[in-house]
Amino acid sequence: MKLTTKGRYAVMALADLAKFDNGRPVSLRDISLRQGISLLYLEQIFSKLKKNSLVKSIRGVNGGYILTKSPDEIKLSNIFTAVQEEIKTVRCKKDSKKGCTGKSTKCITHNLWDELELHIQFFFNKKNLGDLIKGNFQNKN
Repeated sequence: MKLTTKGRYAVMALADLAKFDNGRPVSLRDISLRQGISLLYLEQIFSKLKKNSLVKSIRGVNGGYILTKSPDEIKLSNIFTAVQEEIKTVRCKKDSKKGCTGKSTKCITHNLWDELELHIQFFFNKKNLGDLIKGNFQNKN
């Protein structure tokens, strides 16, 4: 499975924002310092998050970013979608006639990896920012 730094950093940054907002905008500089993420990279990520209405920017001396919804309403899957992060366990496209081996059939384990991908997507669809900042990592069935 491949999850890029873009997706991981987007989740980290929004969790930081949710934890430290205290009703006021949080600067990217502060998030950058606390999380060890490049400010330039955060600007690129937040541009996508803003375009997808997960955050709102506030201008001015005390400006920064705020969440557009409560942390409990922002699923991790929403964050990945906003930054165009795909959770994929196979290289081929689901509906492709060509398999992951480049041949006309799919590999012998293809269905296994497809099923794993569904479980991962379900997991990220179940978890939200509120879970992260509260430390709720147990399975909620």
